[in-house]
Amino acid sequence: MVSSPHEAMHRIFQEYPELVSQLSGTLGLELPPVVSVEPVTVDLTETEPLERRVDTLLRIGTENDGPFLLVVEAQGKKDPGKTASWPYYVTYLHNKHRLPVLLLVVCQDHGTAAWAARPLTIGLPQWPTVTTRPLVVGPHNLPVITDVAEARKDLPLATLAAITHADNPDVDAILKTMSVALRDTPESVAGPIVEFIAQGLGNRPAAQQWRNLVAVDLSFYTSPLSEEIRDEGRVEGRIETCAEGALLILGIRGIEITDTTRDKVTGCDDPELLRRWMVRAAVVTTSDQIFDDEAPADR
Repeated sequence: MVSSPHEAMHRIFQEYPELVSQLSGTLGLELPPVVSVEPVTVDLTETEPLERRVDTLLRIGTENDGPFLLVVEAQGKKDPGKTASWPYYVTYLHNKHRLPVLLLVVCQDHGTAAWAARPLTIGLPQWPTVTTRPLVVGPHNLPVITDVAEARKDLPLATLAAITHADNPDVDAILKTMSVALRDTPESVAGPIVEFIAQGLGNRPAAQQWRNLVAVDLSFYTSPLSEEIRDEGRVEGRIETCAEGALLILGIRGIEITDTTRDKVTGCDDPELLRRWMVRAAVVTTSDQIFDDEAPADR
C-alpha cells in the first residue's frame, strides 16, 4: 500500500514544479529556470502484461535549453528492485519522448538517500553499457529550516525540507516554524502546504504535533486536515459529555459506581454507546447494569 509520506514526497512536485530549479543549490547542479510544465501520464506499461509506473512525471519547459522530462520517485526505504526499474524508466521515456530525462529521488532518511544516490550500471564491470545517476534530495542535503523569514522566502522548498526531515530530532521546531510562516499566507497557498506536511509525516509522533499546530495556529483554514481536526474535536466533546453524564446520573440516583464501571465508561470512545449507557443510567439498579443489553433503554 502506498503511504502518505510517499505521496507527499513526489506529489509536491506536481503542485510546485518550480522546485526542480530551486533545488539547484542543494544538488550542486545548475538546472535551468522552469518556464512551463505539462503533466505526463505516469503509466509506463508496455503491451506485455507488465505494469510499470513512476510516481510523478512532468514535461518541463525551459527558456534556453529546451524541454526535458522530470521523473520524481519517492523512496521510503532501500529497494533492490529499483536497480532494474530506474534505468528502465529513464531509457524507456527517452526512447518514447526523445527528450532528456532527469531522475530525482526524494528520501526521508540518510541511509536510503545514500543507497539511492549510487550510480546504477548495466553491462560488464569493465565496460558499463548504461549508467543511471539519480539525483537525490533528502535530510542529507536539504536545510533544517527553523527561521520563519527563511521559510516564508520559499514556502514550497521549506515544505519539502520539512517533509524530508520528518525524523529529525528538531522536527517540532521545524513544524512550528512552518505554522508561523503560514499564518499570514492566503488560504489558497497555505492549504496544499498544510496537507502535504500532514501526508509527509505519516503516522509519526510529529504528525500529532502538526495537527495541534494546525488546530491552534491555523485554525481559520478550511483544508481537509483542519476540518478533520474540528470533527474530531466535536466527537471528543460528545464523548466527554456522555461519559460525564452517565456517571453523574448514577451518582445523583445514589447508585454506587464500581471501579469497573468508571474505568469502562471513561475509557470508551464510542459516543453512541456512551449515549445508550447514559440513558440506561436513569433506570438501572446497579452501575454495572448500564452495560447490559437486556437492561431497559428508557422508562
